[in-house]
Amino acid sequence: MDQADIPALLKRLASDEDAARKMAVFKLQSSINDPAFADVFISSGGLVILRRLIMTTGGNTLAYSLQSLSRLLEVDMGWDIFEGPSSGDLVERVVELIVTNPLVNILRGAMSILVALVGHTGGGVGGASGKVPGAFGFRALKPAVAVYPQFFELVITQLQSADHALCGNALMLINALIRDAVASDAAAGMVGSGRGGGEDWSKFIKRLQDLGLIKAVYGLLQQSSSLQDLALPLLEFQGLTKVLLRKWREVKVDLERPEHRRALKGLHLASAPERRVGIPNGTEDAKTTGSRKHNPEKWRRLGFETESPAAEFEPAGFLGMMDLTDYVRKNEDGFQKLLLEQSTYPLSERCPIARASLAVTMILYDHFDVDKSDLEDIRGYLALNEGKNNDRLFRPLLLQWSRLHTAGLHAFFRMWKTTGAQREDFDKVAELVRILIEQVVGQANRTKDVLEVEDDLQEYDAGRLRELQMELLELSFEDQWGTHLFQVREELKHEALQFVKEQRIRCLLQGSWFSKPMPRNNNAHSRENSYHRRRLYQPWRFAKLSHNRRYLHYADFPEQLAYEPGLEDLTEKVDLSTISSVVSNVSAPNETEPVAPPPADGEADDNSPSSYNASASQQQLQQQKPTTKITIYSFAEDIQPPRADGTAGAVGAGESKEQPILTLFPLNHSLASEWLDGLLMLLNQAPITAETNKLVTLVSEYGLKIRLLNVRLEQMYTGPVAGAGVVPSREGLDEDYFYEI
Repeated sequence: MDQADIPALLKRLASDEDAARKMAVFKLQSSINDPAFADVFISSGGLVILRRLIMTTGGNTLAYSLQSLSRLLEVDMGWDIFEGPSSGDLVERVVELIVTNPLVNILRGAMSILVALVGHTGGGVGGASGKVPGAFGFRALKPAVAVYPQFFELVITQLQSADHALCGNALMLINALIRDAVASDAAAGMVGSGRGGGEDWSKFIKRLQDLGLIKAVYGLLQQSSSLQDLALPLLEFQGLTKVLLRKWREVKVDLERPEHRRALKGLHLASAPERRVGIPNGTEDAKTTGSRKHNPEKWRRLGFETESPAAEFEPAGFLGMMDLTDYVRKNEDGFQKLLLEQSTYPLSERCPIARASLAVTMILYDHFDVDKSDLEDIRGYLALNEGKNNDRLFRPLLLQWSRLHTAGLHAFFRMWKTTGAQREDFDKVAELVRILIEQVVGQANRTKDVLEVEDDLQEYDAGRLRELQMELLELSFEDQWGTHLFQVREELKHEALQFVKEQRIRCLLQGSWFSKPMPRNNNAHSRENSYHRRRLYQPWRFAKLSHNRRYLHYADFPEQLAYEPGLEDLTEKVDLSTISSVVSNVSAPNETEPVAPPPADGEADDNSPSSYNASASQQQLQQQKPTTKITIYSFAEDIQPPRADGTAGAVGAGESKEQPILTLFPLNHSLASEWLDGLLMLLNQAPITAETNKLVTLVSEYGLKIRLLNVRLEQMYTGPVAGAGVVPSREGLDEDYFYEI
């Protein structure tokens, strides 16, 4: 609309005909957000007419009027409308519309005006700098809210509206009220008594929470349908929640303040101080112990370190006291039972409940980055393409602070009991709970309900949590001490290899039983001697390394003896210095039972009367097939082919040639791994089986974890102790000294 048409527009706005006013104000709302047009409109007396329309009209005319004023305030103009003796009437009119009018288009405009009014700082354009003090901000609404006390309840109710624009305006109004209340209290603190201002902001927030504010906003954060339209006010509410938490933490616990003194007294009374182990309630001793005599552990029995609890709240401030008192109030019976249970333990084994509560408060405080402003999150959201991939910015669980604190505290008690912790282990248990919070709360997606999070905190496996702690500790050391940690790993791997080598060789020194194959029939002419070979067949072989580790002794037996034969019973031996290689087909076993030798070729179907009648144990052995064998080779001159029983043939003159001199059939996979790698290590070769390599890795990793556990976390980041590396002065020294070598 052209500025030249403004006089005609004002005439129609002032008309007595509703249709003319409605059309004029409809056109006004589409043009008034142009600063040039708005300036002419204001200078022509348009604010007076617009105010009259808001005060007297209804229906669409009122809706368009409210929208026009809202758009005028958006360009930071028209603030004069709230000045003068009648400004309070206009604010009361807008508040009345929110309380009494059911029309969505009117509610939208009314809330938008109050958002601008409460959020205005008073330094804008259009004469706002000459306003009466207190005409803007939260104070501007107090007279009207006194007339309509249900105002805040109805605003919070609009957070459940199906109209996203109305819901967004309601949330922005709440944000503006909270922001102004906190800022006003801070300003009052700078000129007030020096205690950080009054408690108006705290009482106001408590009032909003009692009206269901947290539940309503939590529901909005978990919805996907309205998230895009309400993203910015929701992120702003998250930021204000952090501001409140930070502000509560900054309030120091002071026993001179009545509310703080009452909170501590409530903790003491909720602990049932008259109840003592072994003293029935109601007896004279109980009354004397609980009331007349001063308990020297009045506060320490609750988990404080001293009898001056106010000082112990310093890290968490009043926020820590709020969390502790809230837990005790909601879980009073459990709190008393826990105190009674802990009183039966020695002092060093009792879980300090108060310290644990304060520790969980600070864990949550750090987890949600309360000290960090959410302006970066809002800018990040605006930079994203239509809000894609922005779920990580919304943290509904931040609004469930009290429930997370209670669940985290119960998890602390569980970890304390599971790990069998003592007082000096407090920091270690707190670190476990910190990792638990990071794992459960930090990994929870936006739509995960707080009930599921509470269950996960209570059911998370302590062993898995310990593994996560070690992984995180290793990652921290990798970042801080990467080169040094690599060197430590190499050293530990070498030590583990030597350890496993000694273990494998000790298995050889102890000796083991092996199975032995049936003699083979090579041709038809040799079948006539099969009876004699079968009679000589001995299915068991025992091998053992000599004490000097130079010879491998072995012998064959017709049955497995109940004792282990000595070296004097082992008639054959192999000089380890002559071994050229050790070959095996070691693989994962298919059976857990002992592996037996296969039947000889050509003998499986021999049912003649002259067949060898094996014992029951030998028949059972023959029914099984071996999966592994170990063959030992040696260089010898003109070695004859090995005998059928697997021993070496005769040595004669000739060329040097590698030939098998001994074959072992292990009874199981573990035995095969022990002997194969043991022989290889005796020959100064690397182990090759997966079982041995796994054992080496296991030993080295445990060694690393033990070393990491001996290093305190702060040692990673702090420098050397004071005085370390300082060369002492020679002042005051005489010649009365000596070196001890």
